[in-house]
Amino acid sequence: MIASVFEGFWNVLLDVSLAFLPLLLIFVAFNVYSWKLPRPQLVRILRGLLTAFIGLVLFLQGANAGFIKVGGLIGNHIGRLPYNWILIPIGFLLGFVVAMAEPAIKVLNFEVEKVTGGYINNKVMLYFLSFGVALAVSLSMVRILTGISIWFFLVPGYLLAFVLSRHVKPIFVALAFDSGGVVTGPMIATFLLAFAVGSSEVIEGSTPIFDGFGMIGLVAMFAIVSILTLGLLYSRSEAKGVKKHGSQQEA
Repeated sequence: MIASVFEGFWNVLLDVSLAFLPLLLIFVAFNVYSWKLPRPQLVRILRGLLTAFIGLVLFLQGANAGFIKVGGLIGNHIGRLPYNWILIPIGFLLGFVVAMAEPAIKVLNFEVEKVTGGYINNKVMLYFLSFGVALAVSLSMVRILTGISIWFFLVPGYLLAFVLSRHVKPIFVALAFDSGGVVTGPMIATFLLAFAVGSSEVIEGSTPIFDGFGMIGLVAMFAIVSILTLGLLYSRSEAKGVKKHGSQQEA
């Protein structure tokens, strides 16, 4: 059993090492020729890099050995049920909880709250992104069950995004399109994609290559729309506050 868990471990270790090596070399070069960080700070940063390296190796190995397989098995099992329409609410629930646990989303939310000085609350942003991911996954299940083309979702979705972009602050436009890339992180790409493909494999009339894939594109699009919607709510709230303040001054 242990051997099966660590199957392909050396390939994962090599891939992560090749990804980390340029970062480490650049850091060392800058520190030698420019920064010259104090020893305690340098040790702390190197320990952090080592921790991140070990964590990424273990995460990717776990994803390959378990996450992808579990997602596929769950999708297969539910897809075979006579009431497989339940894939839609289950997809919504899974999309929400996986997005809540996605490390890349948490990092983005933390950075946004820090840079904006708390203007954009990280928890509010997390819930909006999680809802967007959940809606995207549930609609992916609708596609798998009905065979609807992905264009019927992507075209209206991006048109809505461009319309919303004209009515929000520039910070929300930039943040929205960055969020579209961030939400398609390792947890969503491993578990939820395997869940969608596994479901499509056993549903009559569904083709995994056409219906199982495409979910990541929907997730990215709905993340953009959800953040732009948040920006619209911020703009309206501020407009009401300014109007109320102006009325009070006139009184």
